[in-house]
Amino acid sequence: MARTRSMLWPLVLITSLFFLWGMANNLNDILIQQFRKAFTLSDLQSGLVQSAFYMGYFVLALPAGLVSRRFGYKAGVVVGLVLYAAGALLFYPAAQAQTYGLFLLALFVIASGLAFLETSANPLITVLGDPAGSARRLTLAQAFNPVGSVTGLLMGKYLILSGIEHSDAALAAMPAAERARFYATETQAVQGPYIAIGLFVLAWALLVAFTRFPAQASAPARDDGPHIGWRQAIGGLFARRPFLFAVVAQFFYVGAQVGVWSYTIRYAQEATGIGERGAADWVIAATILFLVGRFIGVALMSRIDAARLMLVFAVLNVVLAVIAASVSGIAGLVALTAISVFMSIMFPTIFAIGVKDLGPYTQTGSSMIVMAIIGGAVLTPIMGAVSTAATIHLAMLVPAACFAVVALFAWSSVRTGRTVAVTAGGGH
Repeated sequence: MARTRSMLWPLVLITSLFFLWGMANNLNDILIQQFRKAFTLSDLQSGLVQSAFYMGYFVLALPAGLVSRRFGYKAGVVVGLVLYAAGALLFYPAAQAQTYGLFLLALFVIASGLAFLETSANPLITVLGDPAGSARRLTLAQAFNPVGSVTGLLMGKYLILSGIEHSDAALAAMPAAERARFYATETQAVQGPYIAIGLFVLAWALLVAFTRFPAQASAPARDDGPHIGWRQAIGGLFARRPFLFAVVAQFFYVGAQVGVWSYTIRYAQEATGIGERGAADWVIAATILFLVGRFIGVALMSRIDAARLMLVFAVLNVVLAVIAASVSGIAGLVALTAISVFMSIMFPTIFAIGVKDLGPYTQTGSSMIVMAIIGGAVLTPIMGAVSTAATIHLAMLVPAACFAVVALFAWSSVRTGRTVAVTAGGGH
């Protein structure tokens, strides 16, 4: 009993991290709209918010794993929180300078911190208590991730988005001084929330650093199974075509997910003419549907093969994305929002199928599949480029193509009999 109580506070501290990175991820959907307005950006330029963010994940994924292996999971968490706080606090000088590039740098630093947190927090949860209950603790902790996502969207809607929008003609007609004040006000609107987040996260880092954790939380992490050198692991993995297909599928899946959510506000405004705050409600609805869809998917997997279910869901999303691209008004917006229900199972399912039967290559293979989230950095600006050259509606053909790749991966997995058990938690 005493040991259980001693684990409770460390468990609370680490479980909160799932909330914190969910909040950071989905605040980006608000920032794209805010920066587009404050810096008069094209859809392509505003999409660089996600490019900077997911590039941070990609660059720091392997170093984060190395820190955990060398210094332990707790050290990885503390480093991650400090980087997260530093990136959030960088929003102050970026807003004062009114420089878009500095904001992108700040987002890169935040994502670098999240790479450390995601690498360390999941395995750390498993050692904070009875090993028999590790899966239950991890599932509970991961339930806080969508709560953080919705909280981030609500913060952005009410604390960042002003609801004040001017047409190009109205801005051009403003006196220069008034127009400059408008841009400065909109740019600095992000300061308060991010400074508060930065200070809170820094305080959380201190709490984690000075809290007594079990010895295994601070001990160097050890690989399971025989040690495989990096060159040997890469060679072995590149000889496994199903694994490589999983990396490709994950790249396109994450690109589709990030792109759909990033441009939902923009799409809702163009499709229905509603204001930015009303449009933000559709992103919130999509996030809630994503959570609901994940639990529905897991329930269905008790009766339907995971790969087969993902194939059905991916085909449905191709259809919905094409509808969103070709139908205007509320019908297209509903189709776009409904995509979130069916993409909810894709990240953990692709991951589980990809690492199946990798044996001693599992750890390196897991890192490579996680690194595939760079799809969010690559495909979101491609959607922006299509929108800038044509319309935001036609940009939805990009996620349609991405879901077609996921469908091909699922079909290949069904055909070769690669099936897995997937839990409700985990992934993006």
